[in-house]
Amino acid sequence: MRRHTIEPRPDWQRTVEEQGLVYPLTRYPDDSLRPYWDESAYYSFTLPEVEALEDVVEELHAMCLAAAAHIVEHDRFADLGITDPRLAALIGESWRRRAEQPFLYGRFDLRYDGAGGPAKMLEYNADTPTSLVEAAGPQWFWMEERFPGADQWNSLHERLVEAWRRQAPLLPPGPVHFAHSEADELGEDLMTVAYLRETAEQAGLATEALPVEQIGWDRLSGRFVDEKLRFIRSCFKLYPWEWLAEDDFGPQVLDTLDLGGASGSTLWIEPLWKMLLSNKALLAVLWELYPDHPNLLPAYLDGPRELAHTTGYAVKPLLGREGAGVTLHPVGAPPYEPPAEPDEDDAGDGRVCFQGLAPLPDFDGNRVVLGAWVVEDEAAGLGIRESAGPVTDEYARFLPHVIL
Repeated sequence: MRRHTIEPRPDWQRTVEEQGLVYPLTRYPDDSLRPYWDESAYYSFTLPEVEALEDVVEELHAMCLAAAAHIVEHDRFADLGITDPRLAALIGESWRRRAEQPFLYGRFDLRYDGAGGPAKMLEYNADTPTSLVEAAGPQWFWMEERFPGADQWNSLHERLVEAWRRQAPLLPPGPVHFAHSEADELGEDLMTVAYLRETAEQAGLATEALPVEQIGWDRLSGRFVDEKLRFIRSCFKLYPWEWLAEDDFGPQVLDTLDLGGASGSTLWIEPLWKMLLSNKALLAVLWELYPDHPNLLPAYLDGPRELAHTTGYAVKPLLGREGAGVTLHPVGAPPYEPPAEPDEDDAGDGRVCFQGLAPLPDFDGNRVVLGAWVVEDEAAGLGIRESAGPVTDEYARFLPHVIL
């Protein structure tokens, strides 16, 4: 793994916007606009390196599924902050009937420096991962233009189309609705959903698009409906389950939940059992089940334990995204103090996970994290983000890569 600088293409912004990346710039606190899509540099990998990372990702995914099974079997939902007995029971039933419900994709965030040490799992977003559009399309087209004849760890598009095609028999009659939130000002959620809708259509499925905020509830039939008052029988939503279950219409979501083949209900994609994988408590369960695994970092729910005086630790909200709420505590630093009042937007109600501190590798002053994609149960691609600080946040940049 190496970082290389390169001259950006003359008209790069228009090019990537036409390829679906309508958010190529990020607005910073000083009101300046700087590239989010950053092709002033790229990363190169060897083929054996990528093949080894693919094996790591698929092993981690299998371990995460085993951890989910453990949580359900041993009724450890409270460790995930899931204290509603009804919701816990439905998650458990969704897990047991997962073969009847379509599921699509997820993204592992990995620490990896290419210097010979093992990749380390930082977290797994298996419910609402983004940065998909840029990973699947623009970086592939960039490679074809700048490095014709090279290769890339990127079979995302083909695998997504095939996943829809393979799982189509699990879908109820009628179109698959694709929902995003109107609260997304950048267009990232909109374009992610639009792209996934395109892959479904290429698989031969009928689709409809609508904002989450425009999903209606028909009291007479007891069904969710779209803007044209058609029943929503299946819906891909880029909207976290912890929000969906807790919103004003959460009780209706749970009342009409289709866990496979039920009439008069709604099949949601990703399925409810994905809540088991997109919760940072999973990190602690994994360490408990696979202690000292080379691709895991120590993680606990009850405190930093030995990490306070060995490696230091990161404190992660159980349901945080894009680095929100993450604090780093090196050895010798002041210990973590929980806030007096949990943030009102914190769906995890202040619960956190303590994970061994593994500073992101530094390439010429840039902190790098690998986003390794899984489609169904197979490794499918790579997206790389860089940040100026030690936490990958909303100001991170996306850089393309090649296999040389």
